[in-house]
Amino acid sequence: MRELTADGNAAAPPQALLERLKDYGQEYTFALWDELSAEERDLLVKDIESLDLSRIDRIIRCSLRSQGLPTAAIEPVPESSVSTVEERTLEERERWWKMGLKAISEGKLAVVLLSGGQGTRLGSSDPKGCFNIGLPSGKSLFQLQAERILCVQRLAAQSTNEGSGGFVPIHWYIMTSPFTDDVTRKFFESHKYFGLEADQITFFQQGTIPCISKDGRFIMETPYKVAKAPDGNGGVYSALKSSRLLEDMATRGVKYLDCYGVDNALVRVADPTFLGYFIDKGVASAAKVVRKAYPQEKVGVFVRRGKGGPLSVVEYSELDPTLASAINQETGRLRYCWSNVCLHMFTLDFLNQVANGLEKDSIYHLAEKKIASTHGYTMGLKLEQFIFDAFPYAPSTALYEVLREEEFAPVKNANGSNFDTPDSAKLLVLRLHTRWVVAAGGFLTHSVPLYATGVEISPLCSYSGENLEAICRGRTFHAPCEISF
Repeated sequence: MRELTADGNAAAPPQALLERLKDYGQEYTFALWDELSAEERDLLVKDIESLDLSRIDRIIRCSLRSQGLPTAAIEPVPESSVSTVEERTLEERERWWKMGLKAISEGKLAVVLLSGGQGTRLGSSDPKGCFNIGLPSGKSLFQLQAERILCVQRLAAQSTNEGSGGFVPIHWYIMTSPFTDDVTRKFFESHKYFGLEADQITFFQQGTIPCISKDGRFIMETPYKVAKAPDGNGGVYSALKSSRLLEDMATRGVKYLDCYGVDNALVRVADPTFLGYFIDKGVASAAKVVRKAYPQEKVGVFVRRGKGGPLSVVEYSELDPTLASAINQETGRLRYCWSNVCLHMFTLDFLNQVANGLEKDSIYHLAEKKIASTHGYTMGLKLEQFIFDAFPYAPSTALYEVLREEEFAPVKNANGSNFDTPDSAKLLVLRLHTRWVVAAGGFLTHSVPLYATGVEISPLCSYSGENLEAICRGRTFHAPCEISF
């Protein structure tokens, strides 16, 4: 039923709102107004009123304008910016581990988890963190990560000789999206926060941004709703700022932020060694990197923009194939070999600076995608920021090499795909933990070939292979199994 005014004419759109839309060239969002019911009109008005039109207009203009502009030439990352595995001494690693534990025991570290994505490519509509990759324990990614936090808290408390008395919880900020927020909260609640205190976890949502046509006009998902998409994992910066969580961190005495993506089954959450390295280097930002496996591997790599310029990340699709396969004659490595795997450390001061800088510059990446619209699926643009958009703002960035088989087990594609599946991640976990057991003096029996199985060690027993002798020495375990307290 269409809404009529007293004189029998169809009610017009709210004049002030229409004028604002005209200012930004988006007035056609009311094109089908006359065909809408009173309820649908109300929904459309509310939808438009919920948009920060001047901000969105600035983002669209700046992002479209930046397309095709020349960027500074890239250079390989200077060797001096990277701490490689082969260069690190045992003394350094122990010193960094102790420094990190000390900072954690003083409450200076918080953890930020990027968890806005759904497991669509895994064949699940649930948030990725709820996914069980098939380990003997049946634990979800969220549970594995929560238990690593519990383990580090315990190690930090023990390191100050105060045992559980001097315990400082690590605050965990979990970024969801409008599609995953409710399910994520309920998942944590129903699992009693996996042993963490409910008040040491803060959930917050990343923003969404309208999808646009190539000329910058909003795409309508229905006649009364603008099509929107999450603003990318780099939306974490504006989300932390707008929800005042950067202030919350400062109030808690947090100085350093460990920031990572949910879909890595081997992620060392709140890694004391990485934190100690970061503090020791005195930099504003740092990233763990793994060596690129082969030139065409689909990973973004760190580069330097321009002579002496900042480190930043170039996506694999943007890296010229000849540069991708170029070899550094001195090291024998690929010249562009340091892959970004979304394991980052930032100072809180720097996060404030990035949130302001990205907001001021308002440049988003444009991804051409099929978008559900009033005309069926149509090609349009989604606007996204990426977590690595922060690096060009950093006065100093250090890279810390880690071994793929120890810290990087991505869970991106359904089983049956060629790579980054739950099965491949599960095997990486089982193999690593098997090596830990053997190193601690344990033995394994197995009825299938050992390369296809292994054991799982609960994060509550050991964070990175330490303190296992008492559990493993002289004992035999039958793979696959879980070793827990």
